[in-house]
Amino acid sequence: MGCSPRIWTRKRFWTGACGKRPSQRWGPELLTRIEEVSKTYQNGRTEPLRALAGVSLELGPHEFVCMVGPSGCGKSTLLSIVAGLLEPSSGAVVFEGAEPGRPPTGMVFQDLGLFPWRTVERNVAYGLEELHIGRAGRRARVRELISMVGLEGFENRFPHELSGGMRQRAAMARALATDPALLLMDEPLSSLDAQTRQEMQMELCRLYEAGGRSFLYVTHDVEEAIFLGDRVVVLSPRPGRVVEIIRVGLPRPRSHALRTQITFNSLVGQVGRLLRGDGN
Repeated sequence: MGCSPRIWTRKRFWTGACGKRPSQRWGPELLTRIEEVSKTYQNGRTEPLRALAGVSLELGPHEFVCMVGPSGCGKSTLLSIVAGLLEPSSGAVVFEGAEPGRPPTGMVFQDLGLFPWRTVERNVAYGLEELHIGRAGRRARVRELISMVGLEGFENRFPHELSGGMRQRAAMARALATDPALLLMDEPLSSLDAQTRQEMQMELCRLYEAGGRSFLYVTHDVEEAIFLGDRVVVLSPRPGRVVEIIRVGLPRPRSHALRTQITFNSLVGQVGRLLRGDGN
């Protein structure tokens, strides 16, 4: 008998049981369904603030989905709900194929969230410590990830000793440490200069195209969304609703030359018009 879906409703727990221990790797079949998720903030002193209204979205087991929308439309709120950091007011997030006792998501925050008192190595190891992975297993996994993101030789550096791009790489390695099937990214490149940002976009494409996980990626940069994504979800002004989902359909592997293509720029224009409310 298969595992029952693991559901987020109004509790900070993922439900469902399968009776087996978490494996070291996720299977390829995790399906994420965001079902009519709404969020209203209430503090008792002012009018309730509706951040999200009935957002529904499905992510396949290997898909890069970008979300764009006006400031304050609930993009970051939705990521936090999917990550289990925030409760929805109504609706649910369902992970089909998830294993009990193991978080299906990893998250990279806009401010990266690196612990300033931990070295790169110990930042990357944090999630593994929380899962009580043994020391030998932690060390092997951390070495693998540091090599993957190109930070060899910087294992014992602290975040303040790294460049912006290197801090971003460290944050990605930490989010990947538990091998999540779904990586959530909240404007992770917004503070980088243009050249470093494009370099990191290529790193993200390489990581995704290597297979094994899905991405849900928030950005204000329409070109970035088209360059990275398989689909682009356009949200309305607050309260955030899905206006349209654009299927990008551009070939992979992606390269910088893609930005000069007519199809790429046509898609950028289409999403821009939707954000402005001009239609298609």
